[in-house]
Amino acid sequence: MELVTNFLCIQEQFKGSKIIIQQREKMQDSIQLQSQFRLGQRVHFVGDPRRTGTVAFIGTLEGYSGTWVGVDWDDNNGKHDGSINGVRYFQAKSERSGSFVRFQNLSLGISLLQALELRYRGDSTKEEEDEMYVLSASDKRVSVQFVGKDLIKDKLSRFEELTSVSLSYMGVSSLGNPGQIGSVLPNLKQLDLTGNLLSDWKDISIICDQLQALVAIILSNNLLSCEISGPLQLKHIRILVLNNTGITWMQVEILKHSLPAMEELHLMGNNISEVKPESSSMVEGFNLLRLLNLENNCIAEWNEILKLGQLKSLEQIQLNNNKLSHIFYPNLNELHELFGDVESQGDCFPFQNLRCLFLGGNNIDHLASIDVLNSFPNLIDIRLSENPIADPMRGGIPRYVLVARLSKIQVINGSEVTPRERRDSEIRYVRMVMSNLDGNHEETLRLHPRFEELKSFYGIEDNSASVGPAGPQKLSSGLISITLKCVGASIGEKPPVTKKLPPTTSVGKLKMLCESFFKLKSIKLKLYLQEEDSPMPILLEDDMTSLMDLGVGNESNILVDEES
Repeated sequence: MELVTNFLCIQEQFKGSKIIIQQREKMQDSIQLQSQFRLGQRVHFVGDPRRTGTVAFIGTLEGYSGTWVGVDWDDNNGKHDGSINGVRYFQAKSERSGSFVRFQNLSLGISLLQALELRYRGDSTKEEEDEMYVLSASDKRVSVQFVGKDLIKDKLSRFEELTSVSLSYMGVSSLGNPGQIGSVLPNLKQLDLTGNLLSDWKDISIICDQLQALVAIILSNNLLSCEISGPLQLKHIRILVLNNTGITWMQVEILKHSLPAMEELHLMGNNISEVKPESSSMVEGFNLLRLLNLENNCIAEWNEILKLGQLKSLEQIQLNNNKLSHIFYPNLNELHELFGDVESQGDCFPFQNLRCLFLGGNNIDHLASIDVLNSFPNLIDIRLSENPIADPMRGGIPRYVLVARLSKIQVINGSEVTPRERRDSEIRYVRMVMSNLDGNHEETLRLHPRFEELKSFYGIEDNSASVGPAGPQKLSSGLISITLKCVGASIGEKPPVTKKLPPTTSVGKLKMLCESFFKLKSIKLKLYLQEEDSPMPILLEDDMTSLMDLGVGNESNILVDEES
């Protein structure tokens, strides 16, 4: 019995020693893990590489045991602003972008080559397989299998043949063995590193230096360092995408010396509000830059954009969703007032080769900003949607007026202006202006700079001029032909009706005529003008306005709908 008792004591002592050893190992692992974290480090939540953030605090919290990591999350999906129970531990960028997390719940990421292996040679996860389905007629998921999947996988696994690689949201934070990157991917031309944990420009430089065939790199949604020191090896890069990276224009000015071949630069969503040239008043360099994307920024003054005017190769500027309220094209005197060091030469006028200007989603609300677009020497493609001036629902002008006022534009809001649309729009525009003449000729020319030019070109003498199949003509009756089409759900199917009406017919009068033409009772009508090549019909909402005032011309189509 004593022997058994001694054995049990020895066994308990062994178990106790084993537990102590395990606790020490666990503590050592925890200490080692903690030592890998530092302030400013980029991390992602374990198991979710898309949830990225920056380490802003490492230490203890009052009332809580152990060591915690304070993280400022990129997606603002946290719990607080860096303070808890009245004690501030760090300052988060927003009220709810910060949270405290244990070390083991954060990942420091993986190397670029590890991500490459996982993405192109790893097996599909169960989650990825579960997402491969279609819905049946009974709204049930039916799993699908890609034909030739193994062949595609085999081809993608041959890294030396790849010319395009996407490692987006893979948690890439380091390069691993940099010397291997070039030999593993010798023919790579395009690399997408969107949404990773890269922050050091030196790493970007090494990647581009190793990949000698690389011409396009996407670094969007990586919070890149503000410090750019030393020459970077980016001389082969022609397309650089830096959307949502926190970059400023001052950093762009530093980068340009390392990017002699750059043709496209994308800078969306970086809160850029001003363009600060490196030395002179105008931006210089970027000799091959054709496209500059500054969408979703905070630029409010057109003067900032004018600083880009001397970039000789620039063909397209994307400025959608900024805060611009007006634009202008300066003369020589204005240029000197704004930028005193601009030489007085014929080619010093800005944007000599600009062909595309995207201004959608700004605050432009004055016709002068529309008319000035005619001053840009080679501008042919313009985006103005979601601006007050181009939205008829907010008191803006309809598409046909845009077409008529912009003499050289070939594409408006992504839709081509055909020769027929231009002819019809310009004639309608002249008739609309003539219907509102009040005898003040100088004021008319000021408000409608192209009026006399178009009136003379089409030979329009009076308000009876209309558009027919062969161009402008005078209808002896003074009537215009209009086709009415019922589209209201409760109106029912009715054949279209074509009628000749006086151009002075009001919208309210036309509604009454529609009730008679289609034998409608007790239905409140809405009328829409359907323009050729225009994606949306225009609501004719003012019952007192005449068809002539609205620019409704011969052979127009009016949609008859019901009030909802």
